[in-house]
Amino acid sequence: MIKIHPAMILGLVVTLFIGSMSVFMVDEREKAIVFRLGEIVRSDLAPGLYFKFPFINNVRKYDGRIQTLDSAPERFLTNEKKNVIVDTYVKWRISDVGNYYRSVGGDPRQVDTRLNQFVKDEIRAAFSKQTIKQLISVGRDEIRVGLVENTDKLGKALGIDIIDVRIKRIDLPSEVSASVFRRMESERERVARDFRSRGKEAAEKIRADADKQSEIILADAYNESQQRRGAGDAVAAKTYATAYKRNKEFFAFYRSLNAYRKSMGKNNDIIVLEPDSDFFKYFKSERGR
Repeated sequence: MIKIHPAMILGLVVTLFIGSMSVFMVDEREKAIVFRLGEIVRSDLAPGLYFKFPFINNVRKYDGRIQTLDSAPERFLTNEKKNVIVDTYVKWRISDVGNYYRSVGGDPRQVDTRLNQFVKDEIRAAFSKQTIKQLISVGRDEIRVGLVENTDKLGKALGIDIIDVRIKRIDLPSEVSASVFRRMESERERVARDFRSRGKEAAEKIRADADKQSEIILADAYNESQQRRGAGDAVAAKTYATAYKRNKEFFAFYRSLNAYRKSMGKNNDIIVLEPDSDFFKYFKSERGR
C-alpha cells in the first residue's frame, strides 16, 4: 500500500490553489480589466479563457449588457411658464471599460447619477423653448434627437455608449390640466366654426353657380324652341301658300269646312251673324252643297 505523505497533499492543494488563481474566464456578457499591482495593463479582452500571474495580476469584471436608467418623474417649465411632469429613461452600455473604470471607478450608480443630472439639465433647457402644444405634437421627437446627441458626448467621456434617451410620458399637473383642456376645446370649437363657415360659403357659391347655369340652359332652350317654332311656322305658311296657289277655291272651301266643324256641333251653340256674311258663303252656294 502506497503511503501518501502529508507534505505531498499540502503541495497538491497549494498547486491547485495557485492554478485556479492563474486562470480566469471572460463571459460574452462581461467586460473585464486586468490589473498589475493596481495598474491597468489590459482592457480589450474578448470572451474566452485567459491566464494571469497570481498575486501580481487581478481581474475586475463588469456587466457589458445594456443598462437602463429609469429616472423619477420631474417637473419642468415650458415656454408658457406652465409646469409639466416628465418621465424619462436612458439606455446605455459600456464601450471602453478602461475609461469607464477611470471615470467612475466602475460604479454604475455613479453613471446613473451623472446621466440623470445631465438629462434633467438638457430637458429643462429644451422645454423652456417649447410650448405645451409643440411638446404634444412634434416637439418631443426633436428634443429626443437632441438629447441622444448631447448625452452621447458625455457618455464618451464616461466610457459608455448612449443607446437611447426617451421621454416616456409628459403629464400636466392636476391644477393645469383643466385650464389646458378648456383652452384646447375652445380652440377646436373655433376651428370647427371656421370650417363650417367655409363650407357654407362654398355651398352658396355652388348653389349660385348652379342657378346661373340653370337660367342659361333654360334661356338657350327657349331660344332654340322659338327658332324651331318659327321655322315650323314658316314651313306651315309656305305649305298653306303652295296649297292655296294650286286651287284657291278648294282651299277656301276646305278652310270654311274646318271653321264650321270647330264652331258648330256643340250643345247650346249660338252664332249671331248676318245671313249674307261670308261665313255662310258655302251654305248659300250651289257649289257649296
